[in-house]
Amino acid sequence: MLLLAIDTATSAITVALHDGARVLAQESVVDPRAHGEQLAPAVQRALSAGGVTPADVTHVVAGIGPGPFTGLRVGLVTARAFAWARGLPAYGVCSLDALAQAAYEPRPDGDPVPPGATGTHPLLVATDARRREIYWARYELASDRRLVRTAGPAVGRAADLPEEVRALPCAGRGPLLYPDALTNPHGPLDVAAGALADLAVARLAAGENLDPPEPLYLRRPDAVPTPAKPVSASEPAPAGRPTR
Repeated sequence: MLLLAIDTATSAITVALHDGARVLAQESVVDPRAHGEQLAPAVQRALSAGGVTPADVTHVVAGIGPGPFTGLRVGLVTARAFAWARGLPAYGVCSLDALAQAAYEPRPDGDPVPPGATGTHPLLVATDARRREIYWARYELASDRRLVRTAGPAVGRAADLPEEVRALPCAGRGPLLYPDALTNPHGPLDVAAGALADLAVARLAAGENLDPPEPLYLRRPDAVPTPAKPVSASEPAPAGRPTR
């Protein structure tokens, strides 16, 4: 297996290669306004760092969000086009799951999680949804350390989350943006494609069905088609068009 992982759902443009056992290469650039310009070069650098060519890739996975519309589409279109061109299977993984996966990575002392957490190690992931809102999801670890999403993904104001949820250790940029509501920052700020790849490989190995590589938007886009203006019977016909 040689899996190419791509995510552009957060401020990071991130790409990784995974051989089924470990991450071989990862390239990440943090630039929330340059996903289109940065992604293709990042893919090229990852392939070069891994010492492979596009012909060596056997699987493709993309972070499906939720995330801002433009950036999210860049990653998904690139992943799908790469897979289509090479005749490869393409999968999707929730980008918030990848952030949680990275937040649960073992620390040097072996503890797999947010400081102070006990039992199932509850965790909140909150990313920037613009419009003064966050994309969020809540997680726990199963007894076998498998990642379990217990709520979300959803979108809304950080201050509107239940108090017990807002108090959880929180990965993502949410605590930076809304420190009064999310007071317990923990873990990475943005998605890392290496974590996305680790999660996809583990799920495939367990025989789980991954999501299709379709965007998880959660809300309607700001830009919508302008409705056609109704033509009144009393209005004159446009110039050059015969009247009846």
